[in-house]
Amino acid sequence: MKRSSNRILTTHAGRLDGPPDFRAKMGRILSGKSPDLESLKPQVRTSMTEIVRLQSEAGIDVISDGELGKLGFGFAYYGRRLSGLGVRPLKAGESGWMGHNSGERAEFADFYKELGFMPEPMERSICNAPITYIGQAEVQSDIETFKSALAASGAKPEEAFMCVLAPGWIEHFFHNEYYKTDEDYLFALADAMKQEYKAIVDAGFILQLDDPALPDTYDMIVPRPTVEEYRKFAAVRVDALNHALTGLPEDRVRFHCCWGSWHGPHTSDLPLKHIVDLMLKIKAGAYSVEAANPRHEHEWRVWRDVKLPEGKILIPGVVSHASNVVEHPELVADRIVLYAGLVGRENVIAGTDCGLGLRVHPQIAWAKLKTLAEGAEMASKQLWGAKAGL
Repeated sequence: MKRSSNRILTTHAGRLDGPPDFRAKMGRILSGKSPDLESLKPQVRTSMTEIVRLQSEAGIDVISDGELGKLGFGFAYYGRRLSGLGVRPLKAGESGWMGHNSGERAEFADFYKELGFMPEPMERSICNAPITYIGQAEVQSDIETFKSALAASGAKPEEAFMCVLAPGWIEHFFHNEYYKTDEDYLFALADAMKQEYKAIVDAGFILQLDDPALPDTYDMIVPRPTVEEYRKFAAVRVDALNHALTGLPEDRVRFHCCWGSWHGPHTSDLPLKHIVDLMLKIKAGAYSVEAANPRHEHEWRVWRDVKLPEGKILIPGVVSHASNVVEHPELVADRIVLYAGLVGRENVIAGTDCGLGLRVHPQIAWAKLKTLAEGAEMASKQLWGAKAGL
């Protein structure tokens, strides 16, 4: 994994939106107005080529495939990659996903009801049989599509990455109705998903593990556990992820941690200080963390007391997905310089809090990525002076 050896490198958290026609079709699929995922597949390759080109033009060094191949969510996507998953009608009092049963949604019930935010699904996605990996052809198609898009775009990024969910976040979508214990279920997911993780690394890409579950499940357990009870719960999820990463080089893996990132109040977010040590136990070379939105920007203070392990990289979010306001480049530079002072300039890559796709309008997303690159250039001049490799 490349480091900021003579300037601050830039990246983002993964998801981006495709061109307008692609976006319109995806919107119909996600809203349930169109079940025809197959009709969108031919556009993935051409849309991805454009997304790759636009990332390069915005000045982003470490780019993704925009996750454009992730058509649909839940069973529609993972049902093609994992056996043992299914759906059934909701029973009285059940929620479809863990995220629909949280302290925050109870506290701000009027807000969520009036906004119509995250409507309750009509079915519950479940694990109802042994979990095995069946997605070999799917992941190879993803890899080939991304490689083709990179070649067709003419972009020359420093590096490229692909995002996959960690076992603990897959658990969030598929309730265990088969395994004797949730720990057995988690490790079954880990054993299966390690094949996809390895395929991405073997293909030469950086693997990004997306794991909002590490801090975010705290508010989805009702009644809410104590911090110590939750740390024991989270530690099992860390162990399962590390099991899935066994044998993979740490410097080809990065871990993305956020708090779910929907546009809500987030007053129930578990503070970073309570799980940062668990996060740093994950066998990754870099850690991507929310650091720019109003609920977490103050947590730079955590890094005054917590030492980033030797050889590791921190990817703080220095632009946010939670606002339509485009950050000023000088603010972005200030945030980068702050983190460089805390963990060392060579140990910082400037990133975003979360994926910008499906969070802000694409015009705003591209403006945010451009200001990210401009802020990184300003910070590099401050940190390296005339020696900055710009």
